[in-house]
Amino acid sequence: MHTNESEENYLETILILSESRPVVRSVDIAAELDFKKSSVSVAMKKLREHNHITVTPEGFIYLTESGKEIADRIYERHKLLSSWLERLGVDPEIAVADACRIEHVISAESFEAIKGHIS
Repeated sequence: MHTNESEENYLETILILSESRPVVRSVDIAAELDFKKSSVSVAMKKLREHNHITVTPEGFIYLTESGKEIADRIYERHKLLSSWLERLGVDPEIAVADACRIEHVISAESFEAIKGHIS
């Protein structure tokens, strides 16, 4: 189940938006990420082809089991890493930006070690 950073970001965004909205549409994702709707449409097609999302005829986007699994993993990393960096004294904006980069490249082993150490 290999995904790239871009796909992970889209899946994480869908997860976050779905927590505060009854439905998520491409236009919501484009607004949240400040991307063109056309770019989001291309990405949604790819995520659909990889069976990470389903899209209803009305354009409502839902995570599949695999999509939710990836989104949950990335979002957990994001939350833990950004709060850990803030506790270390990193400015909150920088902590969030750095966590966004780290969450995609850190190995599961290293993340679990960090998680075990700071929990």
